[in-house]
Amino acid sequence: MSDSYGGSGFGSGSGNWGRGNPGQGIWDAMEQLRGMFEQKVAPRMGKGDVRAAVLALLAEKPMHGYQIINEIAERSGGAWKPSAGSVYPTLQLLADEGLITAEEEGGRKTYTLTDAGKAEAEASADRTPWPTPPGGGGGGGGRDFGMSGALPKAGIELAQAAAQVGRSGTPEQVKEAVEVLEDARRRLYSILAQG
Repeated sequence: MSDSYGGSGFGSGSGNWGRGNPGQGIWDAMEQLRGMFEQKVAPRMGKGDVRAAVLALLAEKPMHGYQIINEIAERSGGAWKPSAGSVYPTLQLLADEGLITAEEEGGRKTYTLTDAGKAEAEASADRTPWPTPPGGGGGGGGRDFGMSGALPKAGIELAQAAAQVGRSGTPEQVKEAVEVLEDARRRLYSILAQG
């Protein structure tokens, strides 16, 4: 049954799809899939880019931290959603450097660029500090190769669900999950065959 995967190496090493302990095979393959998406398809940006992204967004309008996180995720087509643990320390650092100010408003801090912050944001305005979706992200022309946005997210979520079945499902549930995944694989290839 492992030959049905086209010898691509996906899930290789488990060699027990549908036999013996199929749960371990699903777990291994789903972990491999999740790792591929996280490392190759939706890479995270470095901390220096968080700073540039915050400055770029605040150059447009004042925002609070949660808005900044969501705006970066939206503009990158879902390829990058920085954590609060990277955005809020960056905001504090920018405030310490005198590049932004914070005002308490409705129980939230809203951040605004100072004159020095505006100058720094303008100095790097010619480059986009977050990955842009193929085709410019505007939903118009351009071909989306699935390198950002919905496809990697759906793949990661599928891998997580399959891994959960592999960890806690009964042998019957694991067998059914394998059938669902095999059907999904065939249907994905049929999409490519149509184009």
